[in-house]
Amino acid sequence: MGMMKLVLQNFKSGFKNYLSLVLSLSFTVLVFLNFQNILYSDTFEVLGTRNRDYIGILIQLTSFVLGCFMVFFIWYSTNVFLTRRKREIGIYVFMGLSNQRIGKMYLAEILLTGLSALGLGLISGMMVSGLFQMILLAISDLTVEIRFAPSLKPALVTGAVYLIIYLFFAVMGYFNIVRSSVLEMISAAKQNEYVRQNRAALVVKAVLGTGVLCQGYGLALKEGRSNVMGNAFGAVILVTVGVYFLFGGLIPLVFQTLARRKHFLYRRGRVLWMNSVIFRMKKNYRTYAVVSVLMLCSVTALAMGFAMKGRYDNIIQFENTYTFQLLSSRSDLDGQARERIEREDSIVMSSRIPVLTLDGSLVEARESYSKYAFVAYSGLKQLAMDAGMELTFEEPGEDEVFKISHLYLLSLITDRADVRIGINGKSYRQTGDSSEPYLGYLQESMSFYVLNDREYVRLLPLGEELYAYNYRIGDWERFGKVRESLDVLVEDGPQNHTARVAIDPKSNELDWVKVMYSICIFMFLVFIFASGSILFMKLYNDAFEEKERRRVLRKLGVDEAVLRRAAAAELAVAYGLPFLVMGVSSLFSVGALGKMMFTNLLGVNLVSALVVFGILVFWYGLSLWACERGEGGI
Repeated sequence: MGMMKLVLQNFKSGFKNYLSLVLSLSFTVLVFLNFQNILYSDTFEVLGTRNRDYIGILIQLTSFVLGCFMVFFIWYSTNVFLTRRKREIGIYVFMGLSNQRIGKMYLAEILLTGLSALGLGLISGMMVSGLFQMILLAISDLTVEIRFAPSLKPALVTGAVYLIIYLFFAVMGYFNIVRSSVLEMISAAKQNEYVRQNRAALVVKAVLGTGVLCQGYGLALKEGRSNVMGNAFGAVILVTVGVYFLFGGLIPLVFQTLARRKHFLYRRGRVLWMNSVIFRMKKNYRTYAVVSVLMLCSVTALAMGFAMKGRYDNIIQFENTYTFQLLSSRSDLDGQARERIEREDSIVMSSRIPVLTLDGSLVEARESYSKYAFVAYSGLKQLAMDAGMELTFEEPGEDEVFKISHLYLLSLITDRADVRIGINGKSYRQTGDSSEPYLGYLQESMSFYVLNDREYVRLLPLGEELYAYNYRIGDWERFGKVRESLDVLVEDGPQNHTARVAIDPKSNELDWVKVMYSICIFMFLVFIFASGSILFMKLYNDAFEEKERRRVLRKLGVDEAVLRRAAAAELAVAYGLPFLVMGVSSLFSVGALGKMMFTNLLGVNLVSALVVFGILVFWYGLSLWACERGEGGI
């Protein structure tokens, strides 16, 4: 029989064993292709240059993350395939085939598998590309006409990226087989690594992993300014390393300690699965660590998506507090402005407040501006009453200020403790910070500081006092007419000392944010699908190795229901441990995200974790069904 004919026969007969591998790889191709389709299409052209550029950057960053993930996932998949095939093709040594010949057979077979996944991914990706864009736009709540025309370039880019990565690891597998000894090839089929690990080594790994993990958690929640990104990067590295040592040290140590307690071990059939978990932990702990990190990425991505959605809604509400705002040196402008607005529409809410502006040379603060704005507490209190808002802080003292800032989408400055600013040589302690839209869109361009009334009067000679007039109209359809009328008022003003701010209700400047949170949801799906696929492949492969042991237990008279409960418990541990570690770690990763967004994301974290839990229950049920079938594979 020719080599290629044997390869084709092996591939055909074992395809069902490779099906989970092919489907997982094709899914990564499908997702990557659809993001490339968006990148090279003109779907978002109608949203304007700014949104289009931002969305392009987001898609490119997403493609980079997906590319990195593709490297890892292909590496893991080909490694599992290599391990499985080395066990099966070791028999060819007895047929007189050289390692080079066996390696070529492996290379041809893994290329067939990879090309099958690529073809399936490209075909299915092209078929659902329109649906993908519709879902993306529906999640983003964007009304954009989809003009999808199949393009060759996204498919070529996707195929090139996939093949470069896949061929690299396939060739690495070929050289692994060529360099393997005959004894290793023959004994590969019997290498189950049923080894109880050294207790002292586990203790060292447990202490090291716990320490590194705690250090990573500490960095994740550490507040800072210029070092926030460095802390975040360090936290990612330390948490990843800590999780690796946790599964390689602390968790096996806990299981071995429990197994020493006979009263615990021999109750409720634990003896049928506890030792199996312990023995397999040496081989599987890397998989558990990888899956736990992927789950952490998925829940963080989903939490960011939920948070971005809520943040976007809050920013839109923030910016639309007032429809029109006038900032003028004139204190008598309110009557003229009202008259012009009411010619076209009704005023449903209005407010007025004096604002003191100081030159940047007189102020020392964290943020660097050419001008700084200050308001008196009594003036802000009156504005809050007129606008129907609540003033949630007390009047600052003689040497205190309270900051009124805009609503951040995301900030890298998280340290807000012991903040002080200097005004004309005097130091003031900042007692708090609020993003309540007292002054609406004006807070977007600068931060306002609230002063004690006496301090405000004392500082008046140092700067210029302006007046902010704020109005919200009742009928948004009259927006254009009102704006034109106010523009005439601004242009006719003496020396043009009046500026106008208008918030267009149809503005789409922040539509890129809506695309961002929809991308976060897709990234969540990618990561959670990957983590479930990896665990499923590993546990499905382990089920194959357990067939003989279960057959022996049946012959010894162990009831089938008991064996099913033992399998269910073992699978529950395999899925539960990564989820538990992810759940604890997500409190810190999502907490760090909440600090950068200046909001409490605990509720979002819990919802995200519950969504992940529900998806894992599905994978658990699928693994249990595969295990009960008693068939093994990849």
